[in-house]
Order: sequence, then C-alpha cells, then structure tokens
Amino acid sequence: MATEQQHPDYDVFAAFCPSRNVFAELADKWSLLLLLSLHKLGEQRFSELQRSVVGVSRKMLTQTLRGLERDGLVRRTVHPETPPRVVYDLLPLGHSLAERVVPIAHWVEENSDSVLEARTEFDAAHGAACA
Repeated sequence: MATEQQHPDYDVFAAFCPSRNVFAELADKWSLLLLLSLHKLGEQRFSELQRSVVGVSRKMLTQTLRGLERDGLVRRTVHPETPPRVVYDLLPLGHSLAERVVPIAHWVEENSDSVLEARTEFDAAHGAACA
C-alpha cells in the first residue's frame, strides 16, 4: 500500500518533535470546524463564523482564529470602511488541510449512528462510570 511521503525531520509520535505540537493544535475541534466552515462557505465575517459553528464562544473563536492565522492557514482582512469590515478566509495551506478534513467529517456524519450504538453497548457492558 502506497503512503504519502513523510518529512524526514518530523515525527508526530516523538514527544518533543515540533510537529506534535502543530498536530495537537490543528486537531482541536474548533480549529477543524472553523476550517470546514471557511472551506464550505468561503470568506466570512466573525459573526458569520460564530453562527456557522454553533456553540463556539466569542473568546474561543477569537483565540482559534488567531492561532489559525499564526499558523498560516487563515487570512484576516480588514477592509477600510466605516465601520471597518473584517473578514476571514483560507490561505492555500488552509485549503490543503481542509480538503483532507472534509472526508473525515463525511465519515463522522455517515457513521455516527454506529459509533453511538457502540458507545451504548460499551456503557451497558462496563457500567456508566466509564462514559
């Protein structure tokens, strides 16, 4: 089976490898949901992103967008209007990651019933304390 080329200097399984930190931060639920929203809907204002990713607080949205911007995945553009209009969109690196996350989101949507059923069976067999 062919696998994608791995960068020879990075290993996400190594405890002190910088790639592990990048992996952990990008695997955060808010990061992935924001990437998916920007990929699906395109450029959005802060309030539009907050509406599209239901449940994210203003604080978490701000922190996550800053992190994605810092990582070179999201661009924040301030349009010189009164009042200023601020929009967020994906940079090429963000599109590259989002394209890889979309199939995972589809898998989750297609298989949630099975996962929830497995959880119910597990909890029944092992007691609710494990949940």
